[in-house]
Amino acid sequence: MQPTRHSGGVTGAGCAMMGLTARDTGQVRTRRVFYIPGFDPMQTRRYRNFYRSEGPAQAAISGYGLEVGRKRSDAAHGWSVTAQIDGEDVVADVEVMAWADIIGGSMRRTIPATYGQMLRTAWIYVASGALFRLGRLRKGPTLAAIYPVVMLTVQAGLAALAAWGIGMGVGLVVPGWPGVALGWMAGMALAWGVLRLFQRADRRFLAYYLMHDYAFSAQGWGAYPPVLEARMAAFGARIRAALEAEVDEVLVVGHSSGAILGVSILADLIRAGVPERGPVLSLLTLGQVVPMVSFLPEAKRLRADLAYLSARDEVTWVDVTAPGDGCAFALCDPVAVTGVAPAGKRWPLVISCAFTQTFSPERWRKMRFRWFRLHFQYMCAFDRPGDYDYFRITAGPLTLRARYAGRSASKSRIERALSGHRSLA
Repeated sequence: MQPTRHSGGVTGAGCAMMGLTARDTGQVRTRRVFYIPGFDPMQTRRYRNFYRSEGPAQAAISGYGLEVGRKRSDAAHGWSVTAQIDGEDVVADVEVMAWADIIGGSMRRTIPATYGQMLRTAWIYVASGALFRLGRLRKGPTLAAIYPVVMLTVQAGLAALAAWGIGMGVGLVVPGWPGVALGWMAGMALAWGVLRLFQRADRRFLAYYLMHDYAFSAQGWGAYPPVLEARMAAFGARIRAALEAEVDEVLVVGHSSGAILGVSILADLIRAGVPERGPVLSLLTLGQVVPMVSFLPEAKRLRADLAYLSARDEVTWVDVTAPGDGCAFALCDPVAVTGVAPAGKRWPLVISCAFTQTFSPERWRKMRFRWFRLHFQYMCAFDRPGDYDYFRITAGPLTLRARYAGRSASKSRIERALSGHRSLA
């Protein structure tokens, strides 16, 4: 695969002199990028470090220039980029739309509260029928959703086994009721200690982290919580201000569950009206997990936004996943599989960044079982990039629409409607 390149002979400066805009030519000299992370407590630091290290690495591999600088003065989190790609100079400002404070609140739960959360979330997915339908869609992310339930259950079982062992031991040493009471107290203390050790070691197991992630999405049976609706409105206001500025493209990037937020934010913006001759508006979704929410009964708002956005000409929407990413619904058209595709559906363009082709064989052997790391690979350098190059998209001289003009969707994409809940807000 080779990147799509602009075939015209007019440079960015020439376009400006002729009064042409990025809407006319597909060429970009200035860009605003709004990055929406997924459920990640390190929302700003992780992605800034990715861009600062992986961007120059990709530039060295692909033979272009890219430098990362300071953020805009009015942005809370982000960075600037200057690039020289395909003979064009481009300036981009990247802003991270952080909602880690909301995530942090949902993750600060006691051990008993987490187990209660596990039972409630499992019930929501089973009772709604969503779990079984998701399993028919993609096994990888469905197993990833089951994993924290299994792991937390195993941890509780080990804690109970340890409690039983010490309780029996104390009972043998101290006979009678005093031994039983002492054994019970010692067993409870040991069980709690075992659970605390597992909780503190969750960086290795990720059971608590994933449990909080799925529980946050399912807490309203798929409906957005009010605190998140308010934050999405604030994000929308930032993006609207950029659409009224003198830039060539406004690019919204949503990763993982951030893709869900991106869909609803842009649907709201377009419903309210966007400038007809303003910047080009683009949406790039990466490693999306949309069905985890859109298949739930109360996700009526999200389903309506998916249906609406998929038919709009005001935006270009490209969805990138990879079968090697076991945490994403790879090559699943989020609109079609949810069963809300309208008659005039245009988006998203579903493509694969095919890890087995874009990694060197040596690197793929090292990476293929690093499941969590692969879920973030979309924002990193590839050894053999095809027509997906995150840094060309965010800092290159073409709009998202021009870059993928004429590009066919992946032939192996999944479009069969599997959601049992299709009502719209």
